[in-house]
Amino acid sequence: MHVVIVGSGIAGLTAAIRASTAHDVTLVTKGALADSATAYAQGGIAVALGADDSTALHQADTHVAAAGSADARAVEVLCTDGPARVRDLLALGVPFDRSTDPAGLDRYGDDLARGREAAHGRWRVVHADGDATGTAIERTLIDALHRRHVTILERTSLTDLVVRDGGVVGIDVLDLLGEPRRIAADAVVIASGGAGHLYRETTNPLVATGDGVAAAWRAGAVLADLEFVQFHPTRLAVPGGGLVSEAVRGEGAVLRDATGRRFMTSVHPDAELAPRDVVARGIAAAMRDQGGAPVLLDTTGLDAGFLVSRFPGLTRATRDAGFDWTREGVPVAPAAHYSMGGIATDAEGRTSLPGLLAVGEAACTGVHGANRLASNSLLEGLVFAVRAADAVAAPRPGLLRLRGDAGLHITSVPRAADAIRASREGLTGGADHRDPTADVRHAVQSVMTDRVGLLRDADGLASARRELDALTAPTTGGVREHEDRALLDLARLVALAAEARTESRGAHARTDHPDTDPAAPASYAWVAERPDPHDSAHADGSTVVPQEVPA
Repeated sequence: MHVVIVGSGIAGLTAAIRASTAHDVTLVTKGALADSATAYAQGGIAVALGADDSTALHQADTHVAAAGSADARAVEVLCTDGPARVRDLLALGVPFDRSTDPAGLDRYGDDLARGREAAHGRWRVVHADGDATGTAIERTLIDALHRRHVTILERTSLTDLVVRDGGVVGIDVLDLLGEPRRIAADAVVIASGGAGHLYRETTNPLVATGDGVAAAWRAGAVLADLEFVQFHPTRLAVPGGGLVSEAVRGEGAVLRDATGRRFMTSVHPDAELAPRDVVARGIAAAMRDQGGAPVLLDTTGLDAGFLVSRFPGLTRATRDAGFDWTREGVPVAPAAHYSMGGIATDAEGRTSLPGLLAVGEAACTGVHGANRLASNSLLEGLVFAVRAADAVAAPRPGLLRLRGDAGLHITSVPRAADAIRASREGLTGGADHRDPTADVRHAVQSVMTDRVGLLRDADGLASARRELDALTAPTTGGVREHEDRALLDLARLVALAAEARTESRGAHARTDHPDTDPAAPASYAWVAERPDPHDSAHADGSTVVPQEVPA
């Protein structure tokens, strides 16, 4: 069978390598092969390999970070499959850092160096090249991919899924020259990552615009947990600043406000190593009290030689920004980092649509619940990509069994009327003469950052939904226009999901509902309303139908 995989991060590359042993595989990626969030990952991979650790302890930490709302089956799969998948990477040649400490051999039973990050009860984060784990893994997987019989289409952008008889049978893309093209498939695996560019400040690469998740939504797939957007606590707060790994705090760095006070000790018992959502909100509160100025990450208590050798990339980045972090604190602030929600799947990556699977950040297995445990993302990409590659030819489960026995709380959602009108009329002509491409991304990012960000309330969410519904995104054009369409689709859904969850849970913090409601559903899920299958759209524009292909 022909399997098309969209995305070239750790999940897409792993799925392609695994599936190529049994199937004809085409891998499609919007940029170059190495253009993915994986290459940006610094801290490492959380995995229970040490003699002082266990998969049960890893599962427990994952559930605590997830604010008690992670899917138990998905967490069990992640943590129990994890050691074998990391050994696969070792066999491929990923240069994980080694320890020269003899005590490590006694504690862990091997010489892998390990870091500790927030909410982990053990030193279990294995890393490569100091703080360049993602780049080392990406490079190794690309080398392995080139040794397989896989068709690789770089700079080829997904625009829509192709649907026939309720199942996915291919994808529509813009090719290297910007020309539309259709690729037929027996199965499609979405591994296209998240949508960090819903927000003004993000740690994500430019390609992270949610294309795959939005295309799945338009095709009729169920999406879930969209309100849970993780904001990383420490982005270097300078123009163009990138992520400052949580591993830095794991090694002993602390956070200080403008007066020099170490403020996280009064926020949570674990201080700087509290779950990410707690640290991000702690920083936001400190910034509010000092007029919006960033806080300082203080690494001066660490040995300078160790700091430079353990974090060579970050040493260069902070130096390039004008700081010597061996002698002074560096400014940091929260930024959009990771989407816990996405295309609802089971533990084999299968979705509610026949022929469509999803893995990595684009998928929502429920493994992260309301807040992802640090360094579980690379592990997730590995574990579920292998399972999805093995399941591409298997029948799909029933829709309500996607998330364990309890299923998902699925709501059918109408689409905005102006979006449907735009799809009928194109970019020109018709009754509405506004330029649908004008400032769409800027408007989306402003609304999402100001009202659907780290802190939310009913009034802000309601006004955000009104403003997002008033925007018109293009449905044709180049890559930029299709990205803007995806961002607007997802912005509307994230705002809707955040409004529906009238409680605070993990990364979803409502100032008007600060407590967690034990009776609230663990997962809210959403599916586009479907009109009569013989009609492309209702006259009032209230619904959207996936693109149908003649039999």
